[in-house]
Amino acid sequence: MKPKHLELLRCPKTGSKLQFKNTNIVGGRIRNGILIEPSSGNEYPIINFIPRFVSDENYASNFGLEWNIHGQTQYDEYSRFSVSRDRFQNETKWAKDLSGQTILEVGCGSGRFTTHAAETRATVVSFDFSNAVDANYKSNGKKDNVLILQASIFEMPFEENYFDKVYCFGVLQHTPNPKQAFLSLIKNLRPGGKIATDIYIKNIARWLLNPKYYVRPFTRGKNPEELYNFTCKYVSLMWPLARVIRKIPKVGYVINWRLLIADYSNSLPNADDATLKEWAFLDTFDMLSPMYDYPQTVTSFKRWHEEAGLSEIDVHIGYNGVEGRAMKPECSI
Repeated sequence: MKPKHLELLRCPKTGSKLQFKNTNIVGGRIRNGILIEPSSGNEYPIINFIPRFVSDENYASNFGLEWNIHGQTQYDEYSRFSVSRDRFQNETKWAKDLSGQTILEVGCGSGRFTTHAAETRATVVSFDFSNAVDANYKSNGKKDNVLILQASIFEMPFEENYFDKVYCFGVLQHTPNPKQAFLSLIKNLRPGGKIATDIYIKNIARWLLNPKYYVRPFTRGKNPEELYNFTCKYVSLMWPLARVIRKIPKVGYVINWRLLIADYSNSLPNADDATLKEWAFLDTFDMLSPMYDYPQTVTSFKRWHEEAGLSEIDVHIGYNGVEGRAMKPECSI
């Protein structure tokens, strides 16, 4: 982080401003040090340029592992497909130039969307609960308009009613309480600000008939490294069969997903075999490893927006299952 980023942070326990202590500055950025809230004495370390408001040992450790291994897999410049940029622009519907505004990214993972948020020229504050922030920092941490930190969605270290824009993609269903996690986002959005979120859909095809929900009781909570190695072996074993099944018109890739082989041949047309297999390693592990996976119906997700007092609500089936966009009314208190 840069010294100027201090103004963006608050103690997640008290909401008060923080101060620096014992900082080591390298190249104009604070590599190591401590953030302290003087009144309470609460301290939070800065480690390898990243403020850390939570420990690495938490329910999201699987995500830390996968994004540090696959730090570049879903980046457009690496895959040569415009998947991440298209999803960011289509889910948010925000202007391409947001100069002078502040954007909060909740659950950054490796930073595939951080890159495109930063392209808007807004100040982007990006965090994750896991140490995936280290992967994000490698790609985006040195950009002048980006601050990356490690924090909890339930105790965010920011001033309330501050951010012009908030987005949270691929995260809510993986929290212990998705509704509470969603509602916590609203606190940091300024009146008149806009929010874009998504969550897995709960329906017959994607939930009741989805094999992963019957396998997950045996895989969630397992040692992430061991599970990742097992996943790679399983995908490699099944890959020759997956190649054949993929050739079945219209339904081949769907069958592979039902066999717990993440198949992106439909989303990444003409991708080479190595790219498809790398995405399969990543997303097959992503299916089986999360501690929590709580999908929601379109109706329930829309109800959350209404209960939050948002306006201009647009909730519908989209990229990740159900996606929603809305605005916090100017008169919101």
